[in-house]
Amino acid sequence: MLTGAVRRAGRADRCGPPRRPGGRRRTVLVLPGDNARVTVLIDPPRWPAHGRLWSHLVSDTSFDELHVFAGALGIPPRGFDHDHYDVPGDRYAAVVEAGAVPVDSRELLARLTAAGLRRPRRDRRGPS
Repeated sequence: MLTGAVRRAGRADRCGPPRRPGGRRRTVLVLPGDNARVTVLIDPPRWPAHGRLWSHLVSDTSFDELHVFAGALGIPPRGFDHDHYDVPGDRYAAVVEAGAVPVDSRELLARLTAAGLRRPRRDRRGPS
């Protein structure tokens, strides 16, 4: 399995602005070896369950990338649901701060499907 590290983006990172408005630095996940940023997407917390609202966290590249990102943020493996992680709404801002790209639910689904990582509902059912 891949391992990654969360680090602060600084002036040496020329792929994007070194600081967010207000002077705060942005935290991004960098995979070792290729020094490339991950593309992890999150939709707004609007899915109700267990008395709270939830977001979906996905990767449009690989499940390995998604697991590394989630692990670096302390999201437990039990939060993985076939092709995404369920993230409580109160953690949404921290996940975005760590580098997840906020998108609406339609774009999240479209990008997950285009990447070939969507597991259709029929494939997610248990044995009958």
